[in-house]
Amino acid sequence: MPESPGLLYLVPTPIGNMADLTRRAEEMLAAADLVACEDTRHSGRLLKALGLNKRLISYHDFNERTRAEQLIDLIRQGQTVAVITDAGSPGISDPAYRIVRTAIDNGITIIPLPGPTSIIPALTASGLPTDRFFFEGFLPHKSGARRTRLARLTEFDHTLVFFESPHRVVRSLEDIREVLGDRPACLARELSKLHEEFLRGSVSEILAALGGRTVRGEIVLIVGGADSLRQPREEG
Repeated sequence: MPESPGLLYLVPTPIGNMADLTRRAEEMLAAADLVACEDTRHSGRLLKALGLNKRLISYHDFNERTRAEQLIDLIRQGQTVAVITDAGSPGISDPAYRIVRTAIDNGITIIPLPGPTSIIPALTASGLPTDRFFFEGFLPHKSGARRTRLARLTEFDHTLVFFESPHRVVRSLEDIREVLGDRPACLARELSKLHEEFLRGSVSEILAALGGRTVRGEIVLIVGGADSLRQPREEG
């Protein structure tokens, strides 16, 4: 299928600190005819801070199928569309993958930009092995389904990476301890923001550190792989 005259940009946006927006990302946003985003109000503030006046169109979980088709039609007409998310790289735990799939099927040129994401800084600062890791994203909301999913990860030697919400993180940590064991872990909160915090230790130690406090902000959980609970074999 021949390529269309329009382009699809995938543009990461800061997860907290505006200084993390790359020069290339700003240039791509400036060059776009249209910006597709999760929340037009949130993204409107970002574009205003950059001095950009762009047409915004909402693109989220509830309208992803029809909106993807609309955006592809615009690109085939020659327009350049930039897809952004509220924070971080589009397509990571948001519906941008659907427009990417549709764009591929329609021979549209996709230009993905590297940029901000909470996964890598949380992992690299966790103190846990980074040579192999498995990104799980968000665990199920309900404990039964969450434990079932965790059980499937029991034998993974990779370091495990989860997103979690502040109101559910304690229950998720309790389920992780119950199913995976009291592994070494790190809770990374509010990365790149004023109240950035890392809690490191065993899952039990992190739960104790949280205590009865109210947890707020965006959270990434890093949990050691299966090897982290195995005793090293003695030689000789």
